[in-house]
Amino acid sequence: MPAGDRHDPFLSFNFAVEINGIIVAGFNEVSGLQAEIDIQEYREGGVNEYIHKRAGPAKYSTNLILKRGIANSTELWSWFCDVLQGRIQRKSLDVVLMDSAGTEQRRWTFQNAYPVKWTGPDFKAQASEVSIESLELAHEGLVFAKPATAAQVSPGIGLNLDVSVEAPEIDISASLDLSASISL
Repeated sequence: MPAGDRHDPFLSFNFAVEINGIIVAGFNEVSGLQAEIDIQEYREGGVNEYIHKRAGPAKYSTNLILKRGIANSTELWSWFCDVLQGRIQRKSLDVVLMDSAGTEQRRWTFQNAYPVKWTGPDFKAQASEVSIESLELAHEGLVFAKPATAAQVSPGIGLNLDVSVEAPEIDISASLDLSASISL
C-alpha cells in the first residue's frame, strides 16, 4: 500500500468539549460515552425452546465524566454551585473528536446535562503532577452527531482606477467591485 493511502486511527487525546456551542476549558479525559438498550424477555405459553427478547428503552447507565487540569476559568464550578443551590440549568454539550490536523471528525451530543458531582484535586507536596479536578454530569440522552461544517467566507475586492489627462480637462473615473462567496 502506498504511503499516501494510509489511514491511521484517530488519537484519543485530540478532543474538545463544547457547551452551548462554546468550547470550554481543556480536558485531559472524557469518559461515559455509553448507551445500551434494555432487553425485555417474554415467555410465550407452550413454547419452551426459547424466550422472546424484545428491545426496550434506551439506558444511559453511566454519567459523563470530564477530567481536566486546574485552570483559571470558574464557569464549570459556578454551574455546579448553581445546582447545589437548587438552580438546575440543563445544557446540551458536545464531545468533539479531532484528527491530528485539528479537523473535526466525530461529535457526540449529550442532551439536557447538568453537573451532579465535583471532585477536587489531591494536593501532595512531594509530587510534581498536574492537579486534576473532575466534573460528573447526568444527562438524558446521547446522540452521535455529524461533524459540524464550518462556513467558509471568501471575500473579494477589486478596484479599478482610470485616470486620463487631456489639456485642458482632467478625467478621473473609478469603479469598486465587491464580491463574496460562502461555502458550507
